[in-house]
Amino acid sequence: MDLYILRHGKAGRRDGSSTDDRKRPLTAKGRKEMEEIALWIASSGIEPDWIATSPLVRARETAEIVARTLGLMDRLEEWEELAFGPGPEAILGKLSAKGPDTRGMVVGHEPLLSETIAILISSDGSARIALAKGGLAKIREVQFDPSPSGELEWLVPPKFILRS
Repeated sequence: MDLYILRHGKAGRRDGSSTDDRKRPLTAKGRKEMEEIALWIASSGIEPDWIATSPLVRARETAEIVARTLGLMDRLEEWEELAFGPGPEAILGKLSAKGPDTRGMVVGHEPLLSETIAILISSDGSARIALAKGGLAKIREVQFDPSPSGELEWLVPPKFILRS
């Protein structure tokens, strides 16, 4: 499996309530940046078979922008495991059910995405990755037997994408 990991774009400020945090949308700037990032993804030849997103509004909006740009709205899935709480093991469990010959993209939040990357590229999870809002990573050769593993092929910060 090749796996693309995308952090949601810039969102509005939180007011401290957990209810509000789930409903925070992308800002106008965050939406514009994600549209540019989605175009970069498309022009780079990235073609996932499916896109999984956190149900939180800012991640869902990010995933929809990418899915629309890539013509994959019918392959967009919502995974509660990509929201806060369950931990990277829950995401790895969902991924392991996808099959070894797929290319997928997950869209979610920090620190959950970086923790998932760390487990995949260093079996003990000791790798430290910083995934900025709108940042994208590619993990190639993701496997789950005997344990989750993969190779970090690249990690692109949004500043690089938005300048190209």
